[in-house]
Amino acid sequence: MKSPFWRIGIHLLLGVSFLVLPYIFAPNGLGQIAQVAHNPHERTNLFAYILMLGFFYLNYYVLIPKLYFTQKYIYYALSICVSFGIIVGMLLSIDRQDILETTTHLEVPPPPSPHFPPPPPPKSYQQKPPLGFELSHALFLFLVGIFVSLSLQINERLRQTERENLNTKLSFLKAQINPHFLFNTLNTIYSLAIEQSPRTADVVVKLAALMRYVMREADTEKVPLAKELEYIDNYVALQQLRLDETAAIDFKIEGYPNGLQIAPLILISFIENTFKYGINPQEKSIVKIHLSIEKSILHLHTFNKKVRRFHDEETSSGIGLENARTRLGLLYPNKNLLFVNETDEDFTVELTLELS
Repeated sequence: MKSPFWRIGIHLLLGVSFLVLPYIFAPNGLGQIAQVAHNPHERTNLFAYILMLGFFYLNYYVLIPKLYFTQKYIYYALSICVSFGIIVGMLLSIDRQDILETTTHLEVPPPPSPHFPPPPPPKSYQQKPPLGFELSHALFLFLVGIFVSLSLQINERLRQTERENLNTKLSFLKAQINPHFLFNTLNTIYSLAIEQSPRTADVVVKLAALMRYVMREADTEKVPLAKELEYIDNYVALQQLRLDETAAIDFKIEGYPNGLQIAPLILISFIENTFKYGINPQEKSIVKIHLSIEKSILHLHTFNKKVRRFHDEETSSGIGLENARTRLGLLYPNKNLLFVNETDEDFTVELTLELS
């Protein structure tokens, strides 16, 4: 998150650029700024830009959020008119003061004398353009300020709405994943309890660690990659406790997290599917889950032989895989590569994520 000092610095830079921009394209360049002290037109012009900059921030931070976005359009229009009237009044006050100062400094030349040469002509003062021209220039700047501030605020409101919709959609997708995982794990404990297996207590401990992670960590936008890998390791260990020697599980993690972060529960759907469709105690089952980290790139490879199919579960598996695809597209746009290869005999997933 960017610091407020960074934002203030950007606003100051943009404000100074707005005030200096007219002088960059002036005939004398930036040297024309020096004429503000004795040129009435330049003085009025500079004050017009300063007043318009102040109105821009008033409109952006106060009028648009409190009146325009709350659909108080009449009050918003009145506020705009009042603001323009105040600006015009201040410019007229400055303009009148400049006229008085100019007439005060004008000197009446003495009558010519036959004994002395005529005096030099009086000091000339640069005439100001017509008042109508300066007011039309101020109106143009005022309309530009309204248009730009409205455009920026509407764009920011649309981005905020998009972020809220994204968070709502991600929460819904995670809510679909978690009950599915819990259901499978409870089925595991139930099976072991029926068998009165001594490993039941170990499975319960693993489940407690998994659910603690889901409840405390997975509700955030990002989690440390190290915790996500620990979660996956516990999940695979739980499956190994349940399956014992009925399946050949090749599970390994290569590389180091190095402080990287990842969206929680974004990998588990692919790993769940390897056990859901690759394990059958009555057949030779093979499951491969390989995770590797190289710098900021995470690679996941899963493979399982299709040893069983349940028609009732195929739909839910499709939903889980589709949820994973959707979350990848929402959370890692242009930062993920997903390849799914399905044949009649096996199922392979290759996923590459660019993390931060």
